Amino acid sequence: MIALCSSLLKKPVRGGLVIIGEINLGGSIEPIYNAVTLVEIAIEKGAQAVLMPVTSRRQLFELSDDMATKVDTQFYQDARDALLKALVE
Repeated sequence: MIALCSSLLKKPVRGGLVIIGEINLGGSIEPIYNAVTLVEIAIEKGAQAVLMPVTSRRQLFELSDDMATKVDTQFYQDARDALLKALVE
């Protein structure tokens, strides 16, 4: 959904951003069950920021302090919020 909207608006997605979570065109957001593992993989691959559903924030308490300082974690509440945070301003 983010890629489609980015293309239609002709605005790029921020560099170094990893978007975690499934957002479908209907606007529903699927829960994430392994957020810590996904954030760790994103950091290993060079992500500078991770955008994930706000419902997954409690899982990040298990993320190590070292990993937590290496990435900017942002949360989205709905599809519109995710799009606004993902696009270059």
